[in-house]
Amino acid sequence: MKTRIMYIENKSGGLSGPARIGRVRLSKTGRTLFYGGLELKNLDGAGYKSNHVDLATGHHYWVSGPRKDGEDRLYGGRVPVEIDEDVREEYWTKIRNLPERINDGVQ
Repeated sequence: MKTRIMYIENKSGGLSGPARIGRVRLSKTGRTLFYGGLELKNLDGAGYKSNHVDLATGHHYWVSGPRKDGEDRLYGGRVPVEIDEDVREEYWTKIRNLPERINDGVQ
């Protein structure tokens, strides 16, 4: 399976929810993403404030590629975004181009 670093925000509680930067696995078609026990199916534009749904719980998520400027939240805000340890180095050096922050676990 292909993998990719993505921004994953839980939208089940409102406009702004808990978010992470982590590595997702993509299904063969790329329509379903797998992350930390979640199976996120693409909503094909049918979601409101979300673009994926967890098949097990029905919770909605906003999933996107991480932005170079770090402004990943769909509706902005300065709520911290956690960065998974296994992607931290690649995120800070290749995506954000801020190698001095390589040890930071939040955006």
